Amino acid sequence: MNTSKNPFLIVIAFFSIYVIWGSTYLLNKIVVTELPPFMLASIRYLIAGILIFIIAKIIGLKLGITRIQLVNTTIAGFLFLSFGNGVVVWALRFVDSGFAALQISAQPLVVLLLMRFLEGKKIMLMSFIGVVLGVIGIFLLVSQQGLLTKDGSAIGMLMIFICMLSWGYGSLFVSKADLPANFFVNTGYQMVMGGFMLLIASVAFREPWSSPLEWSVPVQWSMIGLIIFGSIVAFTSFNFLLKTVSPEKVATSTYVNPIIAMFLGWYFLNEQITTQSIVAASILLSGVYFINTKKKMVMFSRFKKQKTA
Repeated sequence: MNTSKNPFLIVIAFFSIYVIWGSTYLLNKIVVTELPPFMLASIRYLIAGILIFIIAKIIGLKLGITRIQLVNTTIAGFLFLSFGNGVVVWALRFVDSGFAALQISAQPLVVLLLMRFLEGKKIMLMSFIGVVLGVIGIFLLVSQQGLLTKDGSAIGMLMIFICMLSWGYGSLFVSKADLPANFFVNTGYQMVMGGFMLLIASVAFREPWSSPLEWSVPVQWSMIGLIIFGSIVAFTSFNFLLKTVSPEKVATSTYVNPIIAMFLGWYFLNEQITTQSIVAASILLSGVYFINTKKKMVMFSRFKKQKTA
């Protein structure tokens, strides 16, 4: 059965990256208050990758891959997980979980611009409007005086932006790279390779390691949620969508994630939601319409030749 264009699977996959990933900001924030960032990320991805391989073996999936596929999964694991996510977790020590998710909501704009500059693709009129709205929203978000005065907030926001570039380029890379045909197996290799590189980073930065038995109960449950839902379920859905729909549509998950993250951060962690953040969120979220709408017009395109009878 060909599942690549199955509408039901596509809807479920989008639900996973929209809602589940929105909750991972809260879970990461809970864990990073107690555990070193690279340690927790490496444990999360290594365990998730091993579990994927075990499940794949049980259901009869082939785990063998070519050398180029191993290289590509390693590159993807670095762009998405080791750097793209590991550094975001590090930045959560300095910024609120809802704010981080809101800043990352500009990811579709980054993808569009990378597609323009790296692949020469023209920006459609509606997408161009989305870029303008995104720039305005991001400016309103990061210019809040209360945020800029917090210790480490500036470096946290800067590193999150660099992570957005890493995720954006990774999305373009994965959409064309030679990777394992099975999305589940592909995810497993990316998890293991990304987790291994994060382990090296944790050792290099001399992070203190501890036994899971020493963790608090909230941290233990949060880590379980990150491994099962945030890693195995959502990231498999992400890889599936990158091969099924266009990268800029996959990136629209970052429009929905902030709503989930801001609500959960406010409800469970008493994180402040300012009026300016709400305005910025409204402007950023409106961009999802302009990027996803089918009424796209080519921006700065050449005049089309009239059709002959």
